[in-house]
Amino acid sequence: MKLLHVNPINHSIEELELKIEANTFYTFFSSLLIDELPTIQNHTIYTDGNALAQKKTPYFIADQLILGEALILGRNGFEECDATISKETLAQLINYNVSQFYLDVLDLLSQTDVNLYRAFYVEHNGENMELNISWVLYFFNIADERTKEYFLTHLKSTIQNKEDVVAFMQKMAKAALNAAG
Repeated sequence: MKLLHVNPINHSIEELELKIEANTFYTFFSSLLIDELPTIQNHTIYTDGNALAQKKTPYFIADQLILGEALILGRNGFEECDATISKETLAQLINYNVSQFYLDVLDLLSQTDVNLYRAFYVEHNGENMELNISWVLYFFNIADERTKEYFLTHLKSTIQNKEDVVAFMQKMAKAALNAAG
């Protein structure tokens, strides 16, 4: 199948032909943990689930935080198919500029075993909302400098005290939702 490979180190996108088997992604990333992100319509972005712990290069695809190399495969319903997005269109969706806030948070989180994309639930206005750490970081990245500093200080404290980082992120998600209205 035709996939697109994104390499954030040299900012390249290349087409690959890979035979998709049960272990294709595990072999490509040399990892047993693979994250699947449905960020691009009719495509799935595959990344190394260990990329945070290994401090791989962060960047964005369509505002979705990605760490390390990515493979993009087409999706038609529940079936995988050739990637149909062009390299040029994909290149327009990629942003390699990552703010210092993200870099600082990712450095802290690399000391933990959290997954940026694993869903957790937060109640807001009587509704159970499914969010993840990536969403929390996106929201706090657009906050003012004092709020970012507050976030970083309390995240450091949470990690140093060996407290539950996901519980901290849920608390921050609630605060973000309340601030947004």
